[in-house]
Amino acid sequence: MTADSTPWGQPGPEPSSTGPRARAALRIVVVGFGPVAARLVDELLPAVSTGSIHLTVIGEEEEAAYNRVLVADLGVGRTTAEALQLTDPKELLTSGVNLIRNQRVTRVDRARRRVLLANGTTLNFDRLVLATGSKAVIPNLTGLNPDPRNPGLPQGVTTLRTLADAEVLRSAVSAGRRVIVLGGGILGLEAAIAVAEEGAAATLVFNGPHALGRNIDRGGGSVLGDALRNSGVALSANARSTGVECDPQTGAFKALILEAQEGKAESIEGDLLLLSCGVRPNIELAEGAGLPTARGILVDHRLRAHHEPSIYAIGDCAEVRCPEAKCAECLHSPGPTGLIGPAWRQAEWLAQELLSACAGILDVPGEPQENIAPERPALILLKARGVNLALAGQNMIDPWDAEALSAGTAPGQPPLSVSQWADPEHGRYVKMTTRAGVLEGMVCVGMPRTASELVMLFERGAELPADRSLLLRLDGAAASIPTPGGGSATLNDPAATVCRCAGVSVQKIGEAAAQGCSSVAEISRATRAGTGCGGCHSDIKTIIEQHFQPTAA
Repeated sequence: MTADSTPWGQPGPEPSSTGPRARAALRIVVVGFGPVAARLVDELLPAVSTGSIHLTVIGEEEEAAYNRVLVADLGVGRTTAEALQLTDPKELLTSGVNLIRNQRVTRVDRARRRVLLANGTTLNFDRLVLATGSKAVIPNLTGLNPDPRNPGLPQGVTTLRTLADAEVLRSAVSAGRRVIVLGGGILGLEAAIAVAEEGAAATLVFNGPHALGRNIDRGGGSVLGDALRNSGVALSANARSTGVECDPQTGAFKALILEAQEGKAESIEGDLLLLSCGVRPNIELAEGAGLPTARGILVDHRLRAHHEPSIYAIGDCAEVRCPEAKCAECLHSPGPTGLIGPAWRQAEWLAQELLSACAGILDVPGEPQENIAPERPALILLKARGVNLALAGQNMIDPWDAEALSAGTAPGQPPLSVSQWADPEHGRYVKMTTRAGVLEGMVCVGMPRTASELVMLFERGAELPADRSLLLRLDGAAASIPTPGGGSATLNDPAATVCRCAGVSVQKIGEAAAQGCSSVAEISRATRAGTGCGGCHSDIKTIIEQHFQPTAA
Protein backbone atom coordinates (compact mmCIF):
# COMPACT_ATOMS: atom_id res chain seq x y z
CA MET A 1 0.00 0.00 0.00
CA THR A 2 1.33 3.41 -0.96
CA ALA A 3 0.74 6.61 1.01
CA ASP A 4 -2.50 8.34 0.05
CA SER A 5 -3.57 11.93 0.45
CA THR A 6 -5.10 11.98 3.93
CA PRO A 7 -5.90 14.58 6.61
CA TRP A 8 -3.76 16.10 9.37
CA GLY A 9 -1.12 13.86 10.92
CA GLN A 10 -1.43 11.10 8.30
CA PRO A 11 0.71 10.33 5.23
CA GLY A 12 0.23 12.93 2.50
CA PRO A 13 0.65 12.65 -1.27
CA GLU A 14 3.87 11.61 -2.91
CA PRO A 15 4.99 13.39 -6.07
CA SER A 16 3.06 12.53 -9.20
CA SER A 17 4.84 10.71 -11.98
CA THR A 18 3.87 13.43 -14.43
CA GLY A 19 4.94 17.06 -14.71
CA PRO A 20 8.46 18.51 -14.80
CA ARG A 21 8.44 19.73 -11.17
CA ALA A 22 7.30 16.36 -9.79
CA ARG A 23 9.99 14.44 -11.68
CA ALA A 24 12.70 16.76 -10.35
CA ALA A 25 11.59 16.57 -6.70
CA LEU A 26 14.02 14.73 -4.46
CA ARG A 27 12.04 12.43 -2.15
CA ILE A 28 13.52 12.70 1.35
CA VAL A 29 12.13 10.73 4.29
CA VAL A 30 13.23 11.69 7.81
CA VAL A 31 12.62 9.08 10.52
CA GLY A 32 12.35 10.81 13.89
CA PHE A 33 10.98 14.22 14.81
CA GLY A 34 13.13 15.43 17.69
CA PRO A 35 15.22 18.62 18.00
CA VAL A 36 17.81 17.48 15.44
CA ALA A 37 15.24 16.50 12.83
CA ALA A 38 13.44 19.80 13.42
CA ARG A 39 16.63 21.72 12.62
CA LEU A 40 17.14 19.69 9.42
CA VAL A 41 13.55 20.31 8.34
CA ASP A 42 13.91 24.02 9.05
CA GLU A 43 16.96 24.22 6.79
CA LEU A 44 15.20 22.30 3.98
CA LEU A 45 11.94 24.28 4.04
CA PRO A 46 12.84 26.74 1.23
CA ALA A 47 13.46 23.84 -1.16
CA VAL A 48 10.25 22.14 -0.01
CA SER A 49 8.25 25.30 -0.67
CA THR A 50 9.59 25.55 -4.23
CA GLY A 51 8.92 21.87 -4.98
CA SER A 52 12.58 20.87 -5.31
CA ILE A 53 12.18 18.48 -2.37
CA HIS A 54 9.27 16.27 -1.35
CA LEU A 55 9.86 15.92 2.39
CA THR A 56 8.20 13.38 4.70
CA VAL A 57 8.86 13.46 8.45
CA ILE A 58 7.78 10.55 10.66
CA GLY A 59 7.60 10.88 14.46
CA GLU A 60 6.57 8.28 17.05
CA GLU A 61 5.14 10.84 19.47
CA GLU A 62 1.90 12.73 18.97
CA GLU A 63 3.64 15.98 19.91
CA ALA A 64 5.67 17.91 17.36
CA ALA A 65 9.42 18.39 17.93
CA TYR A 66 10.23 19.87 21.34
CA ASN A 67 13.36 20.60 23.33
CA ARG A 68 14.12 17.45 25.32
CA VAL A 69 17.03 19.16 27.09
CA LEU A 70 14.55 21.26 29.09
CA VAL A 71 12.12 18.46 29.98
CA ALA A 72 13.45 18.53 33.56
CA ASP A 73 12.56 22.24 33.82
CA LEU A 74 9.06 21.40 32.63
CA GLY A 75 8.87 18.65 35.25
CA VAL A 76 9.47 21.10 38.09
CA GLY A 77 7.21 23.80 36.71
CA ARG A 78 9.84 26.27 35.51
CA THR A 79 8.62 26.34 31.95
CA THR A 80 5.65 25.30 29.85
CA ALA A 81 5.17 22.71 27.13
CA GLU A 82 4.49 25.53 24.68
CA ALA A 83 7.86 27.12 25.45
CA LEU A 84 9.60 23.84 24.60
CA GLN A 85 8.12 23.61 21.12
CA LEU A 86 10.70 23.94 18.35
CA THR A 87 8.42 24.04 15.34
CA ASP A 88 4.86 24.79 14.25
CA PRO A 89 3.20 21.75 12.61
CA LYS A 90 0.66 23.92 10.77
CA GLU A 91 3.42 25.99 9.21
CA LEU A 92 5.21 22.84 8.09
CA LEU A 93 2.07 21.47 6.47
CA THR A 94 1.43 24.82 4.78
CA SER A 95 4.99 24.75 3.41
CA GLY A 96 4.37 21.32 1.91
CA VAL A 97 5.95 18.99 4.46
CA ASN A 98 4.26 15.59 4.72
CA LEU A 99 4.14 15.31 8.51
CA ILE A 100 3.26 11.93 10.03
CA ARG A 101 2.97 11.82 13.82
CA ASN A 102 2.18 9.10 16.34
CA GLN A 103 3.44 6.48 13.91
CA ARG A 104 6.42 4.11 14.02
CA VAL A 105 8.64 2.90 11.19
CA THR A 106 9.01 -0.86 11.46
CA ARG A 107 11.30 -1.66 8.54
CA VAL A 108 13.66 -0.10 6.01
CA ASP A 109 13.76 -1.85 2.63
CA ARG A 110 17.16 -0.77 1.32
CA ALA A 111 16.88 -2.61 -2.00
CA ARG A 112 13.59 -0.94 -2.98
CA ARG A 113 14.35 2.33 -1.15
CA ARG A 114 11.23 2.42 0.93
CA VAL A 115 10.14 2.39 4.56
CA LEU A 116 7.27 0.43 6.10
CA LEU A 117 5.13 2.00 8.82
CA ALA A 118 3.36 0.15 11.63
CA ASN A 119 -0.02 0.85 10.01
CA GLY A 120 1.08 -0.94 6.81
CA THR A 121 1.81 2.20 4.78
CA THR A 122 4.93 2.23 2.61
CA LEU A 123 6.85 5.35 1.58
CA ASN A 124 9.45 5.48 -1.17
CA PHE A 125 12.58 7.59 -0.81
CA ASP A 126 15.58 8.83 -2.74
CA ARG A 127 17.32 9.85 0.47
CA LEU A 128 16.57 8.50 3.95
CA VAL A 129 17.69 10.35 7.09
CA LEU A 130 17.68 8.42 10.35
CA ALA A 131 17.28 10.85 13.25
CA THR A 132 15.99 8.28 15.73
CA GLY A 133 17.85 9.80 18.66
CA SER A 134 18.44 7.89 21.85
CA LYS A 135 16.41 6.23 24.58
CA ALA A 136 16.75 6.05 28.32
CA VAL A 137 18.68 3.15 29.81
CA ILE A 138 16.50 1.02 32.09
CA PRO A 139 18.78 -0.53 34.74
CA ASN A 140 18.57 -4.25 35.32
CA LEU A 141 16.94 -4.15 38.74
CA THR A 142 14.62 -6.66 40.33
CA GLY A 143 11.10 -5.39 39.71
CA LEU A 144 11.93 -3.55 36.47
CA ASN A 145 11.76 -4.80 32.91
CA PRO A 146 15.00 -3.70 31.20
CA ASP A 147 13.61 -4.25 27.68
CA PRO A 148 13.84 -0.73 26.17
CA ARG A 149 11.08 -1.48 23.65
CA ASN A 150 8.56 -2.41 26.35
CA PRO A 151 9.91 -1.42 29.76
CA GLY A 152 6.58 -1.63 31.57
CA LEU A 153 7.72 0.55 34.45
CA PRO A 154 5.69 0.33 37.68
CA GLN A 155 3.62 3.28 38.83
CA GLY A 156 5.92 5.81 40.48
CA VAL A 157 8.97 4.89 38.36
CA THR A 158 9.82 7.02 35.34
CA THR A 159 12.58 8.24 33.07
CA LEU A 160 12.80 11.88 31.99
CA ARG A 161 12.71 11.94 28.18
CA THR A 162 9.18 12.89 27.14
CA LEU A 163 6.46 15.39 28.00
CA ALA A 164 4.53 12.57 29.65
CA ASP A 165 7.53 11.86 31.90
CA ALA A 166 7.70 15.54 32.81
CA GLU A 167 4.05 15.49 33.87
CA VAL A 168 4.73 12.56 36.22
CA LEU A 169 7.59 14.49 37.84
CA ARG A 170 5.53 17.68 37.98
CA SER A 171 2.76 15.94 39.91
CA ALA A 172 5.24 14.60 42.46
CA VAL A 173 7.06 17.92 42.94
CA SER A 174 3.89 19.99 43.25
CA ALA A 175 2.62 17.58 45.91
CA GLY A 176 5.90 17.74 47.84
CA ARG A 177 6.61 14.03 47.34
CA ARG A 178 9.93 12.31 48.03
CA VAL A 179 11.85 11.98 44.78
CA ILE A 180 14.77 9.57 44.38
CA VAL A 181 17.04 10.24 41.40
CA LEU A 182 19.06 7.19 40.38
CA GLY A 183 22.20 8.17 38.47
CA GLY A 184 25.09 10.56 39.12
CA GLY A 185 25.45 11.99 35.62
CA ILE A 186 24.83 15.59 34.63
CA LEU A 187 21.12 15.02 33.91
CA GLY A 188 20.62 13.35 37.27
CA LEU A 189 22.35 16.24 39.03
CA GLU A 190 20.26 18.83 37.24
CA ALA A 191 17.04 16.98 38.02
CA ALA A 192 17.89 16.51 41.71
CA ILE A 193 18.89 20.16 42.14
CA ALA A 194 15.73 21.37 40.40
CA VAL A 195 13.51 19.15 42.57
CA ALA A 196 15.20 20.41 45.76
CA GLU A 197 14.98 24.04 44.64
CA GLU A 198 11.22 23.66 44.18
CA GLY A 199 10.82 22.47 47.77
CA ALA A 200 10.44 18.70 47.33
CA ALA A 201 12.68 16.12 49.01
CA ALA A 202 15.41 14.99 46.61
CA THR A 203 17.86 12.11 47.08
CA LEU A 204 20.59 11.49 44.52
CA VAL A 205 21.79 7.86 44.41
CA PHE A 206 24.95 6.88 42.53
CA ASN A 207 27.64 4.22 42.53
CA GLY A 208 31.01 5.78 43.33
CA PRO A 209 32.56 8.20 45.82
CA HIS A 210 31.07 11.28 44.14
CA ALA A 211 28.72 12.33 41.38
CA LEU A 212 30.03 12.72 37.81
CA GLY A 213 32.57 10.05 38.70
CA ARG A 214 33.59 9.48 35.05
CA ASN A 215 34.13 13.16 34.35
CA ILE A 216 35.53 14.85 37.42
CA ASP A 217 38.53 14.31 39.69
CA ARG A 218 38.39 13.56 43.41
CA GLY A 219 38.93 17.14 44.61
CA GLY A 220 36.32 18.62 42.32
CA GLY A 221 33.89 15.81 43.14
CA SER A 222 34.23 16.44 46.88
CA VAL A 223 33.57 20.18 46.54
CA LEU A 224 30.67 19.46 44.20
CA GLY A 225 29.18 17.06 46.76
CA ASP A 226 29.23 19.76 49.44
CA ALA A 227 27.55 22.19 47.05
CA LEU A 228 24.81 19.65 46.32
CA ARG A 229 24.14 19.09 50.01
CA ASN A 230 23.99 22.84 50.61
CA SER A 231 21.38 23.02 47.85
CA GLY A 232 19.16 20.58 49.73
CA VAL A 233 20.01 17.39 47.82
CA ALA A 234 20.61 14.31 49.97
CA LEU A 235 23.42 12.13 48.60
CA SER A 236 23.72 8.35 48.72
CA ALA A 237 27.21 7.60 47.43
CA ASN A 238 28.84 4.22 46.77
CA ALA A 239 25.34 2.80 46.47
CA ARG A 240 24.75 -0.18 44.21
CA SER A 241 21.05 -0.59 43.48
CA THR A 242 19.65 -4.11 43.19
CA GLY A 243 15.87 -3.72 42.94
CA VAL A 244 12.72 -1.78 43.60
CA GLU A 245 10.04 -2.49 46.17
CA CYS A 246 6.43 -1.84 45.25
CA ASP A 247 3.26 -1.74 47.32
CA PRO A 248 1.65 -5.20 47.07
CA GLN A 249 -1.83 -3.68 46.96
CA THR A 250 -1.43 -0.82 44.46
CA GLY A 251 1.75 -1.89 42.67
CA ALA A 252 3.15 1.62 43.15
CA PHE A 253 6.84 2.27 43.85
CA LYS A 254 7.72 2.22 47.53
CA ALA A 255 11.51 1.97 47.95
CA LEU A 256 14.82 1.51 46.16
CA ILE A 257 16.71 -1.55 47.37
CA LEU A 258 20.50 -1.27 47.70
CA GLU A 259 23.15 -3.96 47.86
CA ALA A 260 23.58 -5.32 51.37
CA GLN A 261 26.39 -3.77 53.41
CA GLU A 262 27.95 -5.90 56.16
CA GLY A 263 25.17 -8.43 55.76
CA LYS A 264 22.41 -5.87 56.26
CA ALA A 265 20.08 -4.94 53.41
CA GLU A 266 19.43 -1.23 52.90
CA SER A 267 16.69 0.68 51.15
CA ILE A 268 15.67 4.26 50.45
CA GLU A 269 11.98 4.99 50.70
CA GLY A 270 10.35 7.41 48.30
CA ASP A 271 7.27 8.25 46.28
CA LEU A 272 8.88 8.62 42.85
CA LEU A 273 11.95 6.94 41.37
CA LEU A 274 13.46 8.96 38.55
CA LEU A 275 15.78 6.82 36.40
CA SER A 276 18.68 8.89 35.10
CA CYS A 277 21.09 6.09 34.18
CA GLY A 278 22.14 7.46 30.82
CA VAL A 279 20.91 6.94 27.30
CA ARG A 280 21.83 4.67 24.42
CA PRO A 281 21.51 5.38 20.70
CA ASN A 282 18.30 4.10 19.14
CA ILE A 283 19.72 1.86 16.43
CA GLU A 284 17.22 -1.03 16.22
CA LEU A 285 15.76 0.16 12.92
CA ALA A 286 19.22 0.42 11.35
CA GLU A 287 20.22 -2.99 12.66
CA GLY A 288 17.06 -4.50 11.20
CA ALA A 289 18.00 -3.01 7.83
CA GLY A 290 21.48 -4.55 8.02
CA LEU A 291 23.30 -1.22 8.36
CA PRO A 292 26.66 -1.38 10.17
CA THR A 293 26.43 -0.23 13.79
CA ALA A 294 28.67 0.08 16.84
CA ARG A 295 27.44 2.25 19.70
CA GLY A 296 25.53 4.19 17.05
CA ILE A 297 24.78 3.90 13.34
CA LEU A 298 28.17 4.03 11.63
CA VAL A 299 28.44 6.94 9.18
CA ASP A 300 31.34 8.48 7.28
CA HIS A 301 32.46 12.10 7.39
CA ARG A 302 29.58 13.03 5.12
CA LEU A 303 27.12 11.37 7.52
CA ARG A 304 26.33 8.56 5.05
CA ALA A 305 25.75 5.06 6.36
CA HIS A 306 28.59 2.71 5.46
CA HIS A 307 28.22 1.30 1.93
CA GLU A 308 24.78 2.93 1.57
CA PRO A 309 25.10 6.44 0.05
CA SER A 310 21.34 7.08 0.01
CA ILE A 311 20.94 6.69 3.79
CA TYR A 312 22.18 9.20 6.38
CA ALA A 313 22.14 9.35 10.18
CA ILE A 314 22.43 12.41 12.41
CA GLY A 315 22.27 13.26 16.08
CA ASP A 316 22.34 10.87 19.02
CA CYS A 317 21.91 7.77 16.85
CA ALA A 318 24.90 8.53 14.58
CA GLU A 319 28.52 7.52 15.16
CA VAL A 320 30.98 9.27 12.84
CA ARG A 321 33.54 6.60 12.00
CA CYS A 322 34.42 6.19 8.34
CA PRO A 323 35.05 2.74 6.75
CA GLU A 324 38.77 3.53 6.33
CA ALA A 325 40.45 1.73 9.23
CA LYS A 326 43.53 3.95 9.15
CA CYS A 327 41.64 7.27 9.27
CA ALA A 328 43.45 9.38 11.88
CA GLU A 329 40.34 11.45 12.62
CA CYS A 330 38.29 8.35 13.46
CA LEU A 331 40.97 6.49 15.39
CA HIS A 332 39.94 7.94 18.75
CA SER A 333 36.36 8.88 17.90
CA PRO A 334 34.33 8.84 21.14
CA GLY A 335 31.09 7.84 19.42
CA PRO A 336 27.78 9.67 19.90
CA THR A 337 28.14 12.49 22.45
CA GLY A 338 24.45 13.09 23.18
CA LEU A 339 25.03 16.86 22.99
CA ILE A 340 22.54 19.07 21.16
CA GLY A 341 25.06 21.58 19.78
CA PRO A 342 27.13 19.18 17.63
CA ALA A 343 23.94 17.42 16.53
CA TRP A 344 22.43 20.68 15.30
CA ARG A 345 25.59 21.41 13.34
CA GLN A 346 25.30 17.97 11.74
CA ALA A 347 21.72 18.77 10.72
CA GLU A 348 22.71 22.12 9.21
CA TRP A 349 25.58 20.55 7.28
CA LEU A 350 23.47 17.65 6.01
CA ALA A 351 20.83 20.09 4.77
CA GLN A 352 23.46 21.67 2.51
CA GLU A 353 24.50 18.22 1.31
CA LEU A 354 20.90 17.32 0.44
CA LEU A 355 20.19 20.67 -1.21
CA SER A 356 23.15 20.09 -3.50
CA ALA A 357 21.48 16.88 -4.69
CA CYS A 358 18.24 18.58 -5.71
CA ALA A 359 19.16 19.42 -9.32
CA GLY A 360 17.48 16.29 -10.67
CA ILE A 361 20.39 14.03 -9.67
CA LEU A 362 18.77 11.27 -7.64
CA ASP A 363 21.45 8.59 -7.59
CA VAL A 364 24.66 10.55 -6.99
CA PRO A 365 25.15 12.40 -3.70
CA GLY A 366 26.11 16.07 -3.89
CA GLU A 367 29.66 17.20 -3.46
CA PRO A 368 30.72 17.45 0.20
CA GLN A 369 30.83 20.95 1.66
CA GLU A 370 33.22 20.02 4.43
CA ASN A 371 34.04 16.98 6.52
CA ILE A 372 32.24 16.25 9.74
CA ALA A 373 35.13 15.43 12.04
CA PRO A 374 35.17 14.61 15.78
CA GLU A 375 35.24 17.82 17.82
CA ARG A 376 37.19 18.77 20.92
CA PRO A 377 36.20 17.08 24.19
CA ALA A 378 32.72 18.12 25.23
CA LEU A 379 32.14 20.78 27.86
CA ILE A 380 29.90 20.00 30.82
CA LEU A 381 28.30 23.08 32.33
CA LEU A 382 26.03 23.16 35.37
CA LYS A 383 24.46 26.36 36.67
CA ALA A 384 22.05 26.36 39.56
CA ARG A 385 21.46 28.24 42.78
CA GLY A 386 24.55 27.58 44.84
CA VAL A 387 26.07 25.15 42.31
CA ASN A 388 28.28 26.36 39.47
CA LEU A 389 30.36 23.80 37.59
CA ALA A 390 32.37 23.69 34.38
CA LEU A 391 34.52 20.75 33.35
CA ALA A 392 36.02 19.30 30.20
CA GLY A 393 38.68 16.97 28.90
CA GLN A 394 41.45 15.34 30.90
CA ASN A 395 41.28 16.36 34.55
CA MET A 396 42.02 13.17 36.51
CA ILE A 397 45.83 13.43 36.49
CA ASP A 398 47.63 14.13 39.76
CA PRO A 399 49.82 17.27 39.53
CA TRP A 400 52.85 15.35 40.83
CA ASP A 401 52.46 12.14 38.82
CA ALA A 402 55.30 12.59 36.34
CA GLU A 403 54.61 9.29 34.60
CA ALA A 404 50.95 10.15 33.96
CA LEU A 405 51.84 13.65 32.80
CA SER A 406 54.21 12.22 30.17
CA ALA A 407 52.03 9.29 29.09
CA GLY A 408 50.86 9.50 25.50
CA THR A 409 53.11 12.45 24.72
CA ALA A 410 54.38 12.43 21.14
CA PRO A 411 58.12 12.87 20.44
CA GLY A 412 59.07 16.51 20.68
CA GLN A 413 55.80 17.38 22.40
CA PRO A 414 55.90 18.86 25.91
CA PRO A 415 54.29 16.85 28.73
CA LEU A 416 51.07 17.86 30.41
CA SER A 417 51.16 20.17 33.41
CA VAL A 418 48.53 20.66 36.09
CA SER A 419 47.66 23.77 38.10
CA GLN A 420 45.35 23.17 41.04
CA TRP A 421 43.74 25.35 43.71
CA ALA A 422 41.23 24.39 46.38
CA ASP A 423 39.20 26.18 49.04
CA PRO A 424 36.76 23.50 50.27
CA GLU A 425 35.55 25.63 53.17
CA HIS A 426 34.04 28.13 50.74
CA GLY A 427 33.11 25.60 48.05
CA ARG A 428 35.74 26.60 45.49
CA TYR A 429 37.98 24.41 43.40
CA VAL A 430 39.94 24.90 40.15
CA LYS A 431 42.12 22.48 38.22
CA MET A 432 43.70 23.23 34.83
CA THR A 433 45.46 20.58 32.72
CA THR A 434 47.55 22.20 29.99
CA ARG A 435 50.04 21.30 27.30
CA ALA A 436 52.31 24.11 26.14
CA GLY A 437 50.00 26.51 27.96
CA VAL A 438 46.83 25.40 26.16
CA LEU A 439 43.98 23.82 28.11
CA GLU A 440 43.38 20.12 27.51
CA GLY A 441 41.16 19.67 30.53
CA MET A 442 39.72 21.55 33.46
CA VAL A 443 37.46 21.49 36.52
CA CYS A 444 35.99 24.64 38.00
CA VAL A 445 33.50 24.50 40.89
CA GLY A 446 32.02 27.48 42.69
CA MET A 447 33.89 30.12 40.67
CA PRO A 448 31.59 31.31 37.87
CA ARG A 449 33.78 34.11 36.47
CA THR A 450 36.86 31.94 36.36
CA ALA A 451 34.79 29.17 34.75
CA SER A 452 33.52 31.57 32.09
CA GLU A 453 37.05 32.62 31.18
CA LEU A 454 38.37 29.05 31.14
CA VAL A 455 35.49 27.91 28.91
CA MET A 456 36.27 30.68 26.43
CA LEU A 457 40.00 29.81 26.41
CA PHE A 458 39.21 26.11 26.04
CA GLU A 459 36.86 26.62 23.11
CA ARG A 460 39.32 28.86 21.29
CA GLY A 461 42.36 26.70 22.06
CA ALA A 462 44.02 29.87 23.36
CA GLU A 463 47.04 29.89 25.63
CA LEU A 464 46.53 30.57 29.32
CA PRO A 465 48.45 33.34 31.07
CA ALA A 466 51.79 32.17 32.44
CA ASP A 467 50.62 33.21 35.90
CA ARG A 468 47.57 31.00 36.38
CA SER A 469 46.60 32.86 39.57
CA LEU A 470 45.42 35.76 37.40
CA LEU A 471 42.43 33.61 36.45
CA LEU A 472 41.57 32.93 40.08
CA ARG A 473 41.35 36.65 40.78
CA LEU A 474 38.32 36.93 38.51
CA ASP A 475 36.26 35.56 41.41
CA GLY A 476 38.26 37.50 43.99
CA ALA A 477 38.62 41.26 44.10
CA ALA A 478 37.40 41.67 40.52
CA ALA A 479 34.14 39.99 41.45
CA SER A 480 33.15 43.13 43.36
CA ILE A 481 33.44 45.19 40.17
CA PRO A 482 30.27 44.48 38.20
CA THR A 483 30.26 44.50 34.44
CA PRO A 484 27.48 46.45 32.68
CA GLY A 485 24.20 44.68 33.29
CA GLY A 486 25.78 42.40 35.91
CA GLY A 487 26.93 39.85 33.35
CA SER A 488 30.20 38.03 32.75
CA ALA A 489 33.21 40.01 31.59
CA THR A 490 33.34 37.85 28.47
CA LEU A 491 30.02 39.36 27.38
CA ASN A 492 31.95 42.52 26.54
CA ASP A 493 33.72 40.59 23.76
CA PRO A 494 31.51 40.70 20.62
CA ALA A 495 33.05 37.46 19.31
CA ALA A 496 32.43 35.52 22.54
CA THR A 497 29.99 32.62 22.22
CA VAL A 498 26.91 33.00 24.41
CA CYS A 499 24.82 30.04 23.25
CA ARG A 500 27.16 27.11 22.76
CA CYS A 501 24.38 24.81 21.63
CA ALA A 502 23.48 26.97 18.61
CA GLY A 503 26.85 28.74 18.29
CA VAL A 504 25.47 32.28 18.70
CA SER A 505 27.82 35.13 19.61
CA VAL A 506 27.41 38.26 21.74
CA GLN A 507 27.42 40.35 18.57
CA LYS A 508 24.60 38.41 16.91
CA ILE A 509 22.39 38.69 20.00
CA GLY A 510 23.21 42.40 20.26
CA GLU A 511 22.20 42.91 16.63
CA ALA A 512 18.88 41.14 17.28
CA ALA A 513 18.29 43.40 20.29
CA ALA A 514 19.06 46.43 18.13
CA GLN A 515 16.34 45.27 15.74
CA GLY A 516 13.78 45.32 18.55
CA CYS A 517 14.05 41.90 20.25
CA SER A 518 13.51 42.67 23.93
CA SER A 519 13.01 39.24 25.52
CA VAL A 520 14.76 35.87 25.57
CA ALA A 521 11.91 34.35 23.55
CA GLU A 522 12.22 37.00 20.83
CA ILE A 523 16.01 36.59 20.72
CA SER A 524 15.53 32.81 20.43
CA ARG A 525 13.17 33.17 17.50
CA ALA A 526 15.53 35.56 15.72
CA THR A 527 18.87 33.82 16.38
CA ARG A 528 18.09 30.35 17.85
CA ALA A 529 20.11 31.32 20.94
CA GLY A 530 18.68 29.76 24.09
CA THR A 531 16.83 26.96 22.30
CA GLY A 532 19.24 24.27 23.56
CA CYS A 533 20.10 23.59 27.19
CA GLY A 534 18.88 27.00 28.37
CA GLY A 535 22.06 27.70 30.34
CA CYS A 536 22.64 30.93 28.43
CA HIS A 537 19.29 32.57 29.26
CA SER A 538 20.77 34.78 31.99
CA ASP A 539 23.54 35.98 29.66
CA ILE A 540 20.98 36.75 26.93
CA LYS A 541 19.00 38.81 29.44
CA THR A 542 22.16 40.69 30.37
CA ILE A 543 22.92 41.55 26.73
CA ILE A 544 19.34 42.77 26.25
CA GLU A 545 19.65 44.94 29.37
CA GLN A 546 22.97 46.33 28.16
CA HIS A 547 21.37 47.33 24.87
CA PHE A 548 18.32 49.00 26.36
CA GLN A 549 20.11 50.72 29.28
CA PRO A 550 21.05 53.84 27.25
CA THR A 551 17.43 54.15 26.10
CA ALA A 552 16.17 53.85 29.66
CA ALA A 553 18.66 56.44 30.84
